[in-house]
Amino acid sequence: MASDFGLFVGFGTVKPGHEQQALEVFGEAQQYFERLKQRGEIDSYETVLLELHGGDLGGFTLARGNPTKLNRLRYEDDEFQGLIARASLLVDDIGVVGAAIGERIMKQTVIFQQAIKSLAPMATATR
Repeated sequence: MASDFGLFVGFGTVKPGHEQQALEVFGEAQQYFERLKQRGEIDSYETVLLELHGGDLGGFTLARGNPTKLNRLRYEDDEFQGLIARASLLVDDIGVVGAAIGERIMKQTVIFQQAIKSLAPMATATR
């Protein structure tokens, strides 16, 4: 079964004067995700570096897998939390957020459609 849940780890630009340290932590993070994949704690991961574009997002890693396992990493894994803490001192705009992918997108769409329907009577009543 394809993974339908992901953990999105986004990051911005390197803080001036911290370029070498940022590269080292970036390398450690890539090794960390590779170990997770080899141990079966995640199904896969992909790291993307964005072109300079004037926005805040410089790149991201998307780890795919079981929501329970990914949330355990996010909230309970000391190594993951340590990497995020160290990275936050070296780059701007670190963010970690759950992501719907694959079949889960349809589930999220249905939930959103239900929310719209539940608010429709409220919207017409306030006019």
